[in-house]
Amino acid sequence: MIPALLLAAAAAMPLGVAEGRCRADEPGPALLITVEGLKDRRGALRAELYPARDGDFLADDSVLLRQGKSFRRAVEPVPASGTVRICLRAPAPGTYALAVIHDRQDGGAFSLLHDGIGFAGNPRLGMAKPKAAEAAITVGEGLTPTAVVMNYRRGLFSFGPIGR
Repeated sequence: MIPALLLAAAAAMPLGVAEGRCRADEPGPALLITVEGLKDRRGALRAELYPARDGDFLADDSVLLRQGKSFRRAVEPVPASGTVRICLRAPAPGTYALAVIHDRQDGGAFSLLHDGIGFAGNPRLGMAKPKAAEAAITVGEGLTPTAVVMNYRRGLFSFGPIGR
């Protein structure tokens, strides 16, 4: 009975979340992401790890997993105060592309009008997604620290950090 309950709970969890959650005292490989430049302290943050290839970066998670490709996701509520950090497990040491989404309404889908987005390497954004190489990060054997600056819609045709 208990294994059936565990399978049902895992099936209800969004794709990649169970694999992306850091475990207490686990040494890695994982990213320790410091999120900077939040517009506000509401909603949720989603950190997503993709293969570092343009065709796979920001692709549909179910397609990636069905094809046996790497995809991991960590979802955390935005803390009311203090430093914002997310731990995201990687499948193995290597190079991946990282995106962090500030889902301000915690609806699960990205809204161009309301939500924020940031990437490893903090590339300058317009209205197109960056190339995978611009959002790439190399994950080591242990915890790999990185900082991601969030970008929000500014005007009709660009995204950028708050106050810049």
